[in-house]
Amino acid sequence: MQLPFSSPSHRLCTAPMMDWTDRHARYFFRLFSPKLWVYTEMVTTGALLYGGNPNRFLNYSVEEHPIALQLGGNQPELLAECAKMAEAWNYDEVNLNLGCPSPRVSSGSFGACLMRERTLVAECVKTMSEACGLPITVKCRLGIDYDDDYEFLAQLVEEVGKAGCHTWIIHARKAWLTGLNPKQNRDIPPLDYERVYRLKRDFPQYQIIVNGGIQTLEEGLRHIEQCDGIMLGRAAYQNSSILLDADNFCEDRFETRLSSNDFLNERYAIAKTYGSYLEQQLKLGVAFRTITRPVLSLFNGCSGARVFRRTLSDFSGTPTHAQALDLWHQALAKMVNPD
Repeated sequence: MQLPFSSPSHRLCTAPMMDWTDRHARYFFRLFSPKLWVYTEMVTTGALLYGGNPNRFLNYSVEEHPIALQLGGNQPELLAECAKMAEAWNYDEVNLNLGCPSPRVSSGSFGACLMRERTLVAECVKTMSEACGLPITVKCRLGIDYDDDYEFLAQLVEEVGKAGCHTWIIHARKAWLTGLNPKQNRDIPPLDYERVYRLKRDFPQYQIIVNGGIQTLEEGLRHIEQCDGIMLGRAAYQNSSILLDADNFCEDRFETRLSSNDFLNERYAIAKTYGSYLEQQLKLGVAFRTITRPVLSLFNGCSGARVFRRTLSDFSGTPTHAQALDLWHQALAKMVNPD
């Protein structure tokens, strides 16, 4: 039986991260590989439908494909309207957030707390699927608070899967909605990858992507033996060079791993391409710090990396267009002829 997965495969994904995975970060990630799936920050239905400027949330560079729009909300009709907007903007997937533990999100009755409302989630997914032709996927936790046994998760997947969700991204730790803040929820509840693996065994008809705590693609290879893909969050943002092996990972050919010198050459080539993008964005009035923030970790571990980061971030005021380009070229020169 052919599985109803999105194409290309979700073997390697970068996570939706509020205040981090903006369009500049996604464009930067895409330079590492055409095979990555990239996800937007979570956008609420209210922001899209009533915020007055949907372009602010929906516009992206065509190079970002394949790209998924992550939505936050709990009203099927509103989510369906947003799914239709995603289709009109030529997104490749719509992802429903059932994992955010933020008190602000929970107060709106969406995010992780929705895991308790599986019949409502199923209705949301069904209504969204009927409204547009895009795949509707779900990102969730293992559980929430004391609703954290395997049966709780399996019942959610079974009911919502029948409604049309065939790809699940599972953050392999539960969420504590009381007593822990969102930052603590990224680290304190223990990871339980075995539970995600069991979910794949019990629901082989679905694509199961594991997320949470994965620091390297070498670690990812172990997960791929049990699941269909991995999702990288902070690891990709804080040490983006791990994505240099993205194509090898996606094609399961790590025997062709690059040498350290090739890694430096590859990083420099990515920086050169990103420099052209930076110049375009500066002409559109985007702030220099906003454009350069995603690239700060590109040369981590290389001689000159600290000066590269300092040149791009340690300046006062708002540089003019010419000053911004000069800063960029100064920083890049440190990686060609590091002190």
